[in-house]
Amino acid sequence: MTRFVVDARTLLRVLESGRTVPPAHQLVAPASIRSQVMDLLLQKVQHGDLPEQEALAVHEQLTETKLRLLNDRVSRRTAWDIARQQGWDTIGNAECIALVRLQAAAPMTIDADLAAAAAKLVPVAALERVFHT
Repeated sequence: MTRFVVDARTLLRVLESGRTVPPAHQLVAPASIRSQVMDLLLQKVQHGDLPEQEALAVHEQLTETKLRLLNDRVSRRTAWDIARQQGWDTIGNAECIALVRLQAAAPMTIDADLAAAAAKLVPVAALERVFHT
């Protein structure tokens, strides 16, 4: 089984695509990811980019999506160390990279900033890779 770390924007893209992740892969994410995806959906509804009914349907998909969520002491400390070493002001990108170091093969992201930051520290996977075995 290949584990991919996903961030909120990437997970939302996966959900909106209507495609399913094959059982040969597992998605791993920081524990806060569901709230982050909900924030993105709320923003889309408030900006008129997505009808509320569709956003709530995506929320149902989110609820049903199998995710390994991590927020333990070791992953938080690893994220802290990465953020400090890189001179970053926030933990968000460091959380994803920490999870790769601890639990996964690679981050899978559509976020250009996260991809650039991660590429300096760990291998990065293209989004399409998660849909293939």
